[in-house]
Amino acid sequence: MSQNSGGKGIRIQAAVLRKRGGPLKIQSLEMEGPRDEEVLVRLVSSGICHTDIDFLDGWEEADNAVVLGHEGAGVVERVGKSVKSVRRGDPVVLSYQSCGHCRQCRKGHPAHCQHFYEANFGFQRLDGSNALHRSGVRGHFFGQSSFATHSLATERNLVKVSKDLPLEVLAPLGCGLQTGAGTVLNSLAVSKGTSLAVFGTGAVGLAAVMAGRLVGAHPIIGVDRKPKRLELALQLGATQAIDNRRQDVAARILHVTGRGVDYVVETTASPEMHQLAVEVLNPHGVVALLTGESGTDSLPAGRKTLGIIQGDAVPQKFIPKLIRLYQAGQFPFDRLLKFYDFSNINRAIADARRGDTIKPVLRISTV
Repeated sequence: MSQNSGGKGIRIQAAVLRKRGGPLKIQSLEMEGPRDEEVLVRLVSSGICHTDIDFLDGWEEADNAVVLGHEGAGVVERVGKSVKSVRRGDPVVLSYQSCGHCRQCRKGHPAHCQHFYEANFGFQRLDGSNALHRSGVRGHFFGQSSFATHSLATERNLVKVSKDLPLEVLAPLGCGLQTGAGTVLNSLAVSKGTSLAVFGTGAVGLAAVMAGRLVGAHPIIGVDRKPKRLELALQLGATQAIDNRRQDVAARILHVTGRGVDYVVETTASPEMHQLAVEVLNPHGVVALLTGESGTDSLPAGRKTLGIIQGDAVPQKFIPKLIRLYQAGQFPFDRLLKFYDFSNINRAIADARRGDTIKPVLRISTV
């Protein structure tokens, strides 16, 4: 990787985390310009993902202030001299980072990059440097830190999109929606007529529901504690909805299917829901864990769990596919979105924590 320092610093505004649990404070920071292999993106919007909230709530203050955000969309302002795929003025969607050099990346599986953790959760470049060091803040979350007016990305984690498309709508495709849809379409390869249960009908779960409808899964069973989310799940493709506060999930699934489901997409990270997901499988079923490890220990013969990272999606291929489906009216993810001005980021996070907003999207600037 180039050691070019990026030259003169750039003044940006960013929502900085300095205290566990927040609030985030929008502050002026100095960021290095792009290195040879980097792209400077002026952010138009950013989705807020529960991974951002999890980091906010669990952050150790001794680890220094950070900038979160990893569902950015914006316009290219500057490119390093090694960058070939985009140029100034191109609209882009930002996704997860990968190294591009390890065996998995070379085989076309960047979600399983050997350096995935460091590249996405290390709050620094893979060479250990940090473009926000002059301000005493750490960035590079998922290779972007999109809770800011500007972001540094690479060709590995940006996707060029059409200028005719609304960037503020496209931002959430970079992580949560990609993960939910990719789990069904890529990781599990759910086929027509197979049964699918989705535990947790937030943004990720609803993306899985919509993907299940696309491939003709039946039945598609949504499970959640929020009646409004279950209502939306039914509108987006679920054939049954189960309120796990009031109903016996296992009994209802057995009643609907007669023997259990072929697939469960478990998005809640609850140990109780994980165990329940295993219990409602048919004898050869699979649980997709979006926040856990895979394995077959202590499972009845034939059943298994599968740990999922980013829906096994290659962003440069999968995000354009989701956009085409959206344009055709087959993946109406815009129905999940609620928009907030950047200055209201803490309110957006609070609404997401309570479950009042399925997918908050920050309006950071205009195109």
